[in-house]
Order: sequence, then C-alpha cells, then structure tokens
Amino acid sequence: MGQSAEFGKFLKAMRSRLSPEDAGAGPASGARRVPGLRREEVARLAGVSTDYYVRLEQGRNIHPSRTVLDAVSRALRLDTGEHAHMLDLLENCAGSARSSVAAAQGVRPALRQLLEAVGDVPAMVLGRRSDVLAGNRMAFLLFTDFPALPAAERNLTRWLILDPGARELFRDWKTVAAEAAGALRVDAGRHPNDAQANQLVGELAVHSEHFRQWWAGHRVATRSAGSVRLHHPAVGDLELNFENLTFPDDPDQTLRVYSAKAGSPSADALALLGSLGAAGLEVEIRDAAPAVAENRE
Repeated sequence: MGQSAEFGKFLKAMRSRLSPEDAGAGPASGARRVPGLRREEVARLAGVSTDYYVRLEQGRNIHPSRTVLDAVSRALRLDTGEHAHMLDLLENCAGSARSSVAAAQGVRPALRQLLEAVGDVPAMVLGRRSDVLAGNRMAFLLFTDFPALPAAERNLTRWLILDPGARELFRDWKTVAAEAAGALRVDAGRHPNDAQANQLVGELAVHSEHFRQWWAGHRVATRSAGSVRLHHPAVGDLELNFENLTFPDDPDQTLRVYSAKAGSPSADALALLGSLGAAGLEVEIRDAAPAVAENRE
C-alpha cells in the first residue's frame, strides 16, 4: 500500500477520535454511523472544500500547501508529534514503493565510552525501529540480556510487546507498550520502505492483539523524557526517569538513560541491582542487525 494511502488513513484515524464538541464544530446533529467528526466538518474547520478534503483522505495524488496542512492539523487537534508525522507521511508519498534494506547500524567509539562512563545507571543506544545497538551492564541487568538474544530479536519494541518478562517488569505495561508501538509508527512514517520495519510490524501484528489495535489507531509517540514504574524480580519496585537524547549527525540513533532520584528507595534498588549483577556483561551489542548493504534505488 502506498504511503499516500497511509497519509489518508492517518487523517481518517485522527478524525474518528474527535467529537464535534471537542473540535469546536458545535454540538453533534443527527445520528452518526461512525464515531468522530464528519469529513465536511473537518473541511469547514480547515477552510477547504469538502471535495478537497475527501481527496486528501483518499490519498489521491495531490500536493496541499503548508498552509492547508497546518489548517487541517489545527482542525484535527494534532499535537506537535502528530503534526510532524503527518508531514513525514506526505513527504514520503513520492518515494519509491520498493522495499529497501537498511545498512547495518553502528555505534561510534566515543558513544560506547559514554555508556561506560555512566555505568552506574542503565543506558542504551537505540537505532532505527528501536533496535538495541548498544548498552551498558546496568541496562541489561534491569531489562534483559539483549546480547544473549539472536540478532534479529535485539529490538526494544519487540521485547516489550512479545516477551512475558517485559509484561511482568513494567507495572504500567500497556501504557509503555502502546508508546513503543507509537514510536515505531513514527519511524515507519520516516522510512516507509524499510523492509526490516515492515517485517517487525507484521510479526507484532500476528502475535499481539494489543499491537493490532494500537497500530490500527495510528497513534504516534515522540516523548523525549518520561518515567517508568517497574517491579524487578531481584530488587523489587523502582520508579525511574528516562531521557532520550538524539544526535544531530545521526537522528536515527537515540541515547536513552534511566535514573532514580538521589536518596530514594529506587536509587537504593538500582545500587543493589548493580552489586548483584555479573561484571562480565559486554558493553556493546555487536551485530545488532545483519550486515547488509543499503538499497538506494
């Protein structure tokens, strides 16, 4: 399915979540066969004709101006991340529909040194599709021993959604897993022809009813910081903050660092986890993905 069709499906999903009152279109009038705003209501709020908006949702080969896109975004009450995702979908419409094989992702030596330097707190480098490219000992003790997994399974979103251990670890598993699915949706919008991403989405859809529902809802997630509540089998409950740091020279890589408030029970639990862990865990995950050449056609 072309990316222009994905653009239309995204608009439809965003329209379906809004009531007329929420969108400022006035009280609902008449019976509605489906939830959300009608197309003509979005068109009126955006200041375009109904026919033009229908063509947008149908994914026809049209080229809306930035002014029109901004108006549609306001009508649909999109947040910053959703607005950016909408633009990604449209900008990639003209791209080749041929699936491409991504180049193997590497981690700079200086970044590996940084992981070692923050060794007292869990830290990981995530790449495209949330592939776990590298991490320190604390990250693997806290979550799972990613280096021990087959290369194709070293993916944070896959582990979060499919591994029973992740469901037990995260006290708010459904929220965390839904956000991971939303982040994968953002990645798919930026790289619509990524064969590995399409394979991952297919695997998750086959094995997880939750993922199928989240994916159908076209939710996107772009949080740069947040918190998680965990129940670790070795050290009990923890509440950790995380920061996602992206790099200007490689926006497809993110450094994620978890930390606990100084002097808190969670900080004590992290320290205990570090003392219990074996010192032999590798800092870098090597061969996180098969080493293949990128198809640039």
